[in-house]
Amino acid sequence: MSLALASSFSLALAPNMVVPGSGGRALAEKMPGVTAPFGLFDPLGLTPDSEAELLEYREAELTHGRVAMVGALGYLTQSHFTPMFDIYNQPVIRHLDIVLMSSLGRGAGATLLAAIMLSEIHRARTGWTDPDELVPGSGRLQAGYVPGTLGFDPLGMKPKDEAAFKSMQNKELNNGRLAMIAIAGMTAQELVTGQQAF
Repeated sequence: MSLALASSFSLALAPNMVVPGSGGRALAEKMPGVTAPFGLFDPLGLTPDSEAELLEYREAELTHGRVAMVGALGYLTQSHFTPMFDIYNQPVIRHLDIVLMSSLGRGAGATLLAAIMLSEIHRARTGWTDPDELVPGSGRLQAGYVPGTLGFDPLGMKPKDEAAFKSMQNKELNNGRLAMIAIAGMTAQELVTGQQAF
């Protein structure tokens, strides 16, 4: 847990700032996500020495940050809006248990799992090297793949300007980091109190 939390604060990536063959702290300091007031926040010194491992951490941070942002939004919405299931005033962390008791809930759960599976297959094929083609020491991400670039931008929001793009990357990373902490806090609060957080 502490490794994941510390690494989530210490890494960020921009495609034009990756220097092949470099790695470790020097590369991490040039990546997006290194913002005031902390700069490169890695108090435990967990930044890896190899570029390949650093990029894998970056991919993990982006993935978990995006999931946490959606999860935090869902958590807040679900605590007050559950039109399909009678779970009002129950802690959000127990909603899935209640929903899966009905056949409609099991069907919705299976559909959600299928959607997650298909998106993860797409992500693996887009950025990760086939296990049969791995070369020792080269990392598990495909050569030339920039972590987080899955080609999904249906609204065309990706800025064309390099400075604006870096600013958007910083915002995504910082909001993802905050969401990871927030969802952990909301979950812990409901586990301890047994009541809805909101």
